Amino acid sequence: MHATSSIVSLWLLLIAGGAAAQGGVGLGNGSRRIELEPGDSGALKEVTVSPGLSTVFLFDSELAREGVDLDGNGAFSNVDVGRTTMRLVPSGKALPGEKFRVSVRFRDDAAPTGASFLLVVHPGRADNLVEVYRNKRTVESYQQEARESRAETLRCQEEIARLVSEHDAPEGLAGLLAIGGIDVNGVDGRIVTKTVSSDPKSALQPFKVHSYRATGRVALEVFLRDLRGERPWAAIGAALRRSPGTDLKVLRVWQESPIASGGTGRVVIEAEASPDSSRGPFSLKLWESDGARTVTISNVTFP
Repeated sequence: MHATSSIVSLWLLLIAGGAAAQGGVGLGNGSRRIELEPGDSGALKEVTVSPGLSTVFLFDSELAREGVDLDGNGAFSNVDVGRTTMRLVPSGKALPGEKFRVSVRFRDDAAPTGASFLLVVHPGRADNLVEVYRNKRTVESYQQEARESRAETLRCQEEIARLVSEHDAPEGLAGLLAIGGIDVNGVDGRIVTKTVSSDPKSALQPFKVHSYRATGRVALEVFLRDLRGERPWAAIGAALRRSPGTDLKVLRVWQESPIASGGTGRVVIEAEASPDSSRGPFSLKLWESDGARTVTISNVTFP
């Protein structure tokens, strides 16, 4: 079942020359190009074959030895498989409308590991040349994706466990003790209003800023006023960034009510932080639901 590439090349030249001599269409009219995606191993690609006419598959990857499986092998008068080629010639036993499945496997470990084709018998027309290209994906890329998925799942599980534990904990000071939010050193606070700076393009301006530190946590209490625009503003998210790639993990953003034009309001931000990771200064950015209006405060420090 193995043909050399030179025999296949000679056959292609002969078929092209025969078509030209008969004044018929060139080889291009009977050619197909099939591209395989990484997840296409089980997907059937339809190819037209015809009794007495050759259909040649050209693969851009080497085929595995004995890796070709053809249904209805008795309906084919010729089946030649080479290193990167496969030639099929249906016999007169193949009736118009019949369908046969042929599968191949590739030698390397990249995905897709193989391909399947549905051979549809036509009385007088065939796909003479079928070029098959693989958009390969390596096993290593799948392993990396699996590792990232496991890490994300673990992070979500830890977050769920933390939320459940906090939900079941009592409120107030007892709740902070229950979840390990404070120890015997209590909560340390600092007024940082005079040391922070605000972006003049911000939607609101701070007029009082307090920072706090407890066990494994930091928090900010920001009082805002001078709303730009008439539509009320409410913080939906926050980022505490010391430099690119060193953001603190914000646990929650709380605001009692939206800040209206001419009014004032307070926003409380809590983040997860160790003493080392929270050495400032930090830049605080707050945003509303659609992200159109933001508040940026620089030079934020913690006790």
